[in-house]
Amino acid sequence: MSNDLVRQGYNKAAENYSSKRDQFKNNKYLEQLVKLLKPSAIVLDIGCGSGVPVDKYLVNKGFNVIGFDISEKQVELAKANVPKATFEVRDMSKLKEDEYKVDAVISFYAIFHTPREKHQDLFKKINSFLPQGGYILVTMGAGEYEGLEENFHGTKMWWSHYGAEKNKEIVENAGFKILLDEIDIGGNERHQIILAQKI
Repeated sequence: MSNDLVRQGYNKAAENYSSKRDQFKNNKYLEQLVKLLKPSAIVLDIGCGSGVPVDKYLVNKGFNVIGFDISEKQVELAKANVPKATFEVRDMSKLKEDEYKVDAVISFYAIFHTPREKHQDLFKKINSFLPQGGYILVTMGAGEYEGLEENFHGTKMWWSHYGAEKNKEIVENAGFKILLDEIDIGGNERHQIILAQKI
């Protein structure tokens, strides 16, 4: 149910959401990740949206980007916006262990659209995609919440997340050492940003 709602919501809101996406200034967090990555590193973007500004920024820095999103419309936009990256339509809840081999995984404003009781399992799968010392940069919910939003960029949207302490615990339990843990208030919203390294 929630997956279909999220897919339909982002298909409907794709252009509107993409045009307002820059209200969240992620560059300061991306810059911290970029400093840690080797040249030409492969980065997987889970819930890539329209590919801008995040994937475009990474490609312009010389990294190889693979992205996927549950929304067909968002992936169509991403392919047009960032032709040098590789994009596909996928549902993160269907990921399997060792399915990707990448140097870093990023996920902005996406994980909290999946059931929170599955977040621990998701991070364990993400861990399996990385070499020892690989990195993740993700946004999580800042406070505990689960429910339906009636007007998200003109459509319905579903959210499911724990609070910041529990999120931190999930990331650490999945085999990561946290390098940065901040509550960001960009775009008049509160999100937890976590940068961590596989141990």
